[in-house]
Amino acid sequence: MNNSMIAASASMGALQRRLDILADNIANVNTVGYKRKTAVFEDLLTNMQPHEPDFRLPGRQTPMGFTQGWGAKLASIQLDLSQGTLLPTGNMNDVALEGNGLFEIGMPDGSRAYTRHGPFQLVPDGAGGDQKLVTAAGYSVLDDAGGEIIVPAGRTLNIAPEGTLTAVNADGSDPQTIGRMSLYTVEKPELVRQIGDNLYGIDADMLQSGVVRPVTTGVAVRQGFTEQSNVDMTEEMADLMMVQRAYQLSARALSSGEQMLGMANNLRG
Repeated sequence: MNNSMIAASASMGALQRRLDILADNIANVNTVGYKRKTAVFEDLLTNMQPHEPDFRLPGRQTPMGFTQGWGAKLASIQLDLSQGTLLPTGNMNDVALEGNGLFEIGMPDGSRAYTRHGPFQLVPDGAGGDQKLVTAAGYSVLDDAGGEIIVPAGRTLNIAPEGTLTAVNADGSDPQTIGRMSLYTVEKPELVRQIGDNLYGIDADMLQSGVVRPVTTGVAVRQGFTEQSNVDMTEEMADLMMVQRAYQLSARALSSGEQMLGMANNLRG
């Protein structure tokens, strides 16, 4: 396999990964709280090829040799955490965030996950009539003390913009503060990974690396709203066409390299 075929093959692999990411973004254009993903590429390998001494002509200003590339590879997949449009729903269990923030979620295995997917629901918690706040998939939404958010029997939940949780009677009387939502800001989005159900996780060895930190300012909670996906269909379709064209060109380069090898094999001395 010659150098052009190696570079074309590597580029096709990288472009296929980008096509997969674009397809995922387009498929989730209507998913509440979805954050589009972007692909970051880098050179697979480069080396310096020497020039013949005859290239060293009088007055030459550039160094001898030229850089030879071997295609590209996918370096990382990053989340685009830009704000999506807030849509009023009238359902007070729906919660959205404004700003760079994530809700903290408790997983069944005791680990923590994070999400912007805020169509929550109140479900019974035991036989006493109390209710707890959970995600659409049934995972517990956590307060800033790391516990479940429990609403006493016969009361409804109010959430202030700063995340304070208040249980009130049906007529809004007798407010009782029951905690504060656990909200986190993402500092290193390149280290946040998607784990399904519109949840994000952090690898155990990265928990102490400052990937996320508790929210202090700049994030507001909006009760009765959901955040729409931040996918721009126009941009995604334009990128899709560009990547498809680049994939076709790489495939042609691979085919041309194969044809040249065939011609070399058929030469007769």
